Order: sequence, then structure tokens, then C-alpha cells
Amino acid sequence: MTTTIKAAQFGQDQVQPTYRWIGLISVGILLMDQLSKWIIVHISGFQLGLYPPFGGKTIIPGFFNLAYAINHGAAWGMLEGYSWLLVLFAIVVLILMIVFRKELALHQLSSQWCFGLISGGIIGNTIDRIFRGHVVDFLDFRLPGYQWPTFNIADSAIVVGTFIYIYLQFRPQKP
Repeated sequence: MTTTIKAAQFGQDQVQPTYRWIGLISVGILLMDQLSKWIIVHISGFQLGLYPPFGGKTIIPGFFNLAYAINHGAAWGMLEGYSWLLVLFAIVVLILMIVFRKELALHQLSSQWCFGLISGGIIGNTIDRIFRGHVVDFLDFRLPGYQWPTFNIADSAIVVGTFIYIYLQFRPQKP
């Protein structure tokens, strides 16, 4: 997405990239993430750490539940107890996205969607770490003999945005 502006010098038009979709998608993910966590914590009545049949809500029997869980670390509980490091890492990643926006092709709409998802997810989980001291998780998927670690909308946005961006980097370019 680009916008044409008049250059101050020589009266030439210059194309300046706009990044509005990154902001819009980030805000959308952030709002969905924080609202869903607020509902789980304050409205659902779910007790912390209880999964069906003892708590939470079964949505698809044997496959998908909603439950109230917290995580003091990153994915799969890694870096538990190091919230300050995870907050610092999140800030650094967001700054690097801005610094390397040209290299990341953030002027392209597809990249803006990817990084909108990623940054919205990063900001959502960072808000949890700063204001709650942990991240609220509630999406619980299971397969026979395996329970996937509980996660949230922010986690989903980060993973989806990252995988789509990687895919876009390796797909064949049109001539």
C-alpha cells in the first residue's frame, strides 16, 4: 500500500509507503485477544487450572475445550519466571520490525497482514505479562493420547502470521 506525495524539492512525486493495515490488524487482534481473556477471567466462571470434566467447557468432545489457564513463561512454559526478559524481547522484536520494514517488505499488503497478526499477538501477550504477571490461556485442543498446550488468540495470531510470512518468502515468484 503506497501513497503518492509531492516532493518538496523539484516538484517530483514520491511514493511513500503506508502501513495502515499493520496497525488495523494489530489493533483488531489486540482487542479480540484482550476481550476473550477478560471474558474467560471475569465472566466465564471457569476455575483456574480445571479442565473438563472438572471445569472449563467442552466444545467438541475429545478434541476442543475452553479452560482457564495461566502461563508464566513463553510457549510450552519455556522461560518461566522470566517475564521481564519476555517483555524486553517483545519490545526489541517490535522495534526491529520498524527498523527493518524495508527488508521485511512491509510496504506489501501481504506482509502487512502477516506482521499485523504477529505484532497484535506480541502486544496482547506483553500486556498480560506487564499487567497480570502472566499470560491467560484458554484454547485447549486434544488428540487421542495427547493434549496440546493451552493457548490464546495472541499465540494463534503470532503463529499464523509467522507461517504465512515464511510461506510467502519461499513461494515461486511470478515473472
